[in-house]
Amino acid sequence: MTLVSLNIYLYGNVDEMRKADAALVLGAAVWDDKPSPVFEERIKHGITLYKDGYVDKLIFTGGIGENATYSESSIAQQYAIENAVPLEDILIEEQSKITQENIAYAVNILKENNISTVIIVSDPLHMKRAMLLAKDYGIEAYSSPTPSTKYKTLSSKVPFLAREVFYYIGYKVYKIFY
Repeated sequence: MTLVSLNIYLYGNVDEMRKADAALVLGAAVWDDKPSPVFEERIKHGITLYKDGYVDKLIFTGGIGENATYSESSIAQQYAIENAVPLEDILIEEQSKITQENIAYAVNILKENNISTVIIVSDPLHMKRAMLLAKDYGIEAYSSPTPSTKYKTLSSKVPFLAREVFYYIGYKVYKIFY
């Protein structure tokens, strides 16, 4: 367990930023019609990759969460438009509720739009599992964690890391049986 935790933690420092067709920005919570601080960091990083010419398209993932009115991806789309990203360069999927679904539903968007390479954008501690899922779904993906994160203190990092360890191991076990 300690080795898995260390591996997940260290992988969060891997940034493979390079030219790709799109940035695949994984969803996170929204608060009314605004992204949560965690999601906002992901959206901002995706926009930076776009504006710096690393990607030609932004793909935002995330459906309507519990007690929410708007989908995560529609909130991200609006945020990007407000930050000078043209609508035609933004793709969204609005069905997913969890990371595995973010990746699975994104596959259809990639195929429909002839996108062959993506840079996955998420929080550093989320990247190891996100990249494993992308590989398992046949996506040519590169890791680019958010350079800033709202998980800064030990009291916020430890629960998030523990959650990621749980889901990472759970997914590995799931793969054995399915």
